[in-house]
Amino acid sequence: MGPAATARPRRGASDSLQRIWAGRGAASTALLPLSWAYEAVIDVRRRLFREGALATHPLPVPVIVVGNLLVGGAGKTPAVIAICALLRREGRTPGIVSRGYGREESAVRAVGSESDAREVGDEPLLLARRTGAPVFVGSDRVAACHALLQAHPGVDVIVSDDGLQHLALGRDVEILVFDDRGAGNGRLLPAGPLRERLPSQTRPDQLVLYNASAASTPLAGFLGHRALSGVAALDAWWRGAPPSPTALEALRGKTVVAAAGLARPAPFFAMLREHGLEVVELPLPDHHDFRALPWPVTTGDVVISEKDAVKIDPTQRFGSRIWVATLDFSPEPAFEQALLALLPPAPPASLPDPHGNPPA
Repeated sequence: MGPAATARPRRGASDSLQRIWAGRGAASTALLPLSWAYEAVIDVRRRLFREGALATHPLPVPVIVVGNLLVGGAGKTPAVIAICALLRREGRTPGIVSRGYGREESAVRAVGSESDAREVGDEPLLLARRTGAPVFVGSDRVAACHALLQAHPGVDVIVSDDGLQHLALGRDVEILVFDDRGAGNGRLLPAGPLRERLPSQTRPDQLVLYNASAASTPLAGFLGHRALSGVAALDAWWRGAPPSPTALEALRGKTVVAAAGLARPAPFFAMLREHGLEVVELPLPDHHDFRALPWPVTTGDVVISEKDAVKIDPTQRFGSRIWVATLDFSPEPAFEQALLALLPPAPPASLPDPHGNPPA
C-alpha cells in the first residue's frame, strides 16, 4: 500500500468556503443578506460596549490581543510565540490566555506542558510548550486573566491568543495578523471570510503584522518571516529536544507523507518542498484530533506540524517514523520597536530589604 492510499478525513466544507471567499461570485453574492444581518449584530454589540451598556473590564497589567479579522489560520499563534520571546528579552514576564478552540469544556483552567490537548486545546498546549509562559484557557477571557494573575502574580503583561471580538476584555494593544489572503473578497461572514470590516486605517493602539512576503491589505504594517528550522522525532520532541536542521537535511530527496490538521495546510507543504522533500500531501480538517492515525501503518516517514504533534501520544506503537517540523516566525525589528513603544514600562523589580526582610 502506497503512502497516499489512506482514507482521508474530509475537508470538503472548509475548502468549498475558501473557494467561495476567494471572489465575489454567485455563491458569495447569494449569501450577502446574511452578511448584512451579521454586520448589524456586530454594530449593535460594539455600540453597547462603547456606550457602557456592556462592560469592558480593565486588567491590572497591560494586555496585548493578537488576532485576525479573517476566519482560518493567518499565523496568530506563531505571532504570540514571537511576541512572548520579545517580551522576555526585554525583561518582562508574559502570561498567555486563550479560548482553547476545540476543547471539551469551557471552564477556566491552567495549561501545563503535559496537559491533554482535548481538555485545553491544541494551540494553548503548543503555546505552553514553546514559550514556557503560564497559559490559562477559558471562554471568559477576563476570568482566565484573573485566574492567571492570581496563580502567577509575577506576570506583568498578558498576551491574548485571539480575542479581538471579545470586547469584555480590556486591552492596551491590538495586533491584527494577516497572511497572503489579505481581506479575501472583502465581505463579512458568511459571504466572505471577514469577522468584521477591514478598517480604513488603524487606531493608535493597533499594529498590523503580515505573515506574508508583502503587505496584503491597504493597511500600513510590518512584515514577518516564517521559516522551517528543523525536525525532531516525535518522542524526542515531547521530551523537549530542539529541532534539528541535520535531521531535516537527511529527509531531502525522500518521499514523505506530510499530514497537516491546519486551516491552510498548503504553505506547510510548500515549505517542506522548498527544503527538498518529496511530499505526499495529507490535508486534514483544522484541529483534527488524531485519535486514530490517518495514514497507513506501512507508511515510512511522516512529517507533521507542532500543532498536530501535541495530540499524538508518543508512547503509541507506530508503523512509521513521525517527524515534527518546527516553524519559527520572526517579525521585522521595526515591529518589535513599535510594540514596545505602546506598552507602559514594566514595574520596577522589588529590591530585597537590607535587613533581610522579604520584599513587600
